[in-house]
Amino acid sequence: MAKIGKFEDLEVWQIAKSIAVEVYHISDLEPIKSDFGLKDQMRRAAMSLSDNVAEGFEYNNNPDFIRFLVYAKGSSGELRNKLIILRESGKLDQVNFDSLYSKSIDFSAKIKRFINYLKSFEKGKRLNSNAIK
Repeated sequence: MAKIGKFEDLEVWQIAKSIAVEVYHISDLEPIKSDFGLKDQMRRAAMSLSDNVAEGFEYNNNPDFIRFLVYAKGSSGELRNKLIILRESGKLDQVNFDSLYSKSIDFSAKIKRFINYLKSFEKGKRLNSNAIK
């Protein structure tokens, strides 16, 4: 895998950002628009995905990055939970639900693979370090 110079180049960040943008657009529509608590919670959950990817990347070490990627994955679950409840309560239409839900599932799957890759890379570094001693 090529070295990534900035978090904006990461596919998982790009997906997370698109989810947040879509949530911002949807939360400006009724009935979510008028429910200020719900609107705020949805936006915070959606922003947390890209925020955690960006913040973890900027620590510039894989163990911290992995930790923040795990937080982002958790936020994806939080967002999906909100989407399900909103859909079932009639506050979110099926088209917007389907779009955000599928993007969130895609994000979770890709971030899980990325976490596994980074963990494997770190394990390989430790094994190589021990072999050199």
